[in-house]
Amino acid sequence: MPAVVLVGAQWGDEGKGKATDLLGGRVEYVVHYQGGNNAGHTVVIEDETYALHLLPSGVLRPDCVPIIGNGVVIDPGVLIEEMEGLRERGIDLSKLKISADAHLIMPHHRALDKVTERYLGKARIGTTGRGIGPAYGDKVARVGIRAQDLLDPGIFRAKVELALREKNQVLTKVYNRRAIDIDEVCTEYGGYAEILAPYIADTSLMLAKALDEGKVVLLEGSQGTLLDVDHGSYPFVTSSNPTAGGASTGSGIGPNRLSRAVGIVKAYTTRVGSGPFPTELEDEFGERLRSVGGEYGVTTGRARRCGWYDAVIVRYAVRVNGLTDLFLTKLDVLSGLETIPVCVGYDVSGERCDEMPMTQTGFHHAIPIYEQLPGWSGDLSKARDLADLPAEARAYIAFIEEQAGCPVSAVGVGPGRDETIVVRDLI
Repeated sequence: MPAVVLVGAQWGDEGKGKATDLLGGRVEYVVHYQGGNNAGHTVVIEDETYALHLLPSGVLRPDCVPIIGNGVVIDPGVLIEEMEGLRERGIDLSKLKISADAHLIMPHHRALDKVTERYLGKARIGTTGRGIGPAYGDKVARVGIRAQDLLDPGIFRAKVELALREKNQVLTKVYNRRAIDIDEVCTEYGGYAEILAPYIADTSLMLAKALDEGKVVLLEGSQGTLLDVDHGSYPFVTSSNPTAGGASTGSGIGPNRLSRAVGIVKAYTTRVGSGPFPTELEDEFGERLRSVGGEYGVTTGRARRCGWYDAVIVRYAVRVNGLTDLFLTKLDVLSGLETIPVCVGYDVSGERCDEMPMTQTGFHHAIPIYEQLPGWSGDLSKARDLADLPAEARAYIAFIEEQAGCPVSAVGVGPGRDETIVVRDLI
């Protein structure tokens, strides 16, 4: 049985948690394959709202095995706090598995993240200061510390000593900060090891066996395509690969096992942090989208920048991810608008561009070219079929399909678990 990948098709915060939860009741495994606690998913079940950060959304389904893949960087303290919070709400975590190869966020990562971002001043990236980038940097530099190292205190201490030999020099002599004490780190993480050891496993092998047995595996990423370190709006990106290719490397599943890639796309556009955003609205319409859509970060609480739907970046996401389907979320937020502009191309230095500009400079100077679509009014939350929607809303969906060159297979019409129109089955 092949695996299905859910990918953010914009700058993240598209509603991947809702999509994962919708499918979670029909799959046996849900894998979080990249990112860290710098992003989150919101899942609404009846009157309960769950904000998930490191744990995959499938953790809320009792029959699902939730897996934190090797591509994730884990802050053990944050993970344990998240686990305890769910247990207090009656969620069973006994099936949770953590890849032995997942890298750990260490105190020196958080310290360096905060101080380097501060020193960048106006050129700052807009990180959350949680140590994500430095942890990925150490992974690539081959000096990272992994979940499996928690199982061997001797190896763990040796690796921390090696890391702090350099990191403390940078903290004290470059940034005039306090050195990090190795004994304190080993004591703190030794406590984490006692709690997390039962969950650490060879998850790549588990997933391979599951697929061989005909079980369905769902892979979910954090952030979105335009935040991918290779394919995003660099340098204003995350430090990993949220795109579909990252699902294979971040889970240990061979790429030939991935048969479907579903792009989650919001009916408008948002992003958090610094960087170019051609359709950004800094007026009453932007504030309306933010207010009605509840556009505040799950992890940070930061207000999201809001703008009209950008067909150019979604077209790009379809291409680089090989998307087979789109899951359109938050269509209900647009209800009540008389007309709805949709960006169909850019004016870049006087020339029309229908695809992503090749250069960072071109994207920074891109001016959106809009087509005006008629709006609609009324509550969409009770709609369970396309025929239940106003004609203008159906036309909006059709226009998005046409511009993306990819079918819309599901439409979110409200935040609730059941407030979704399924047009075509995603599994």
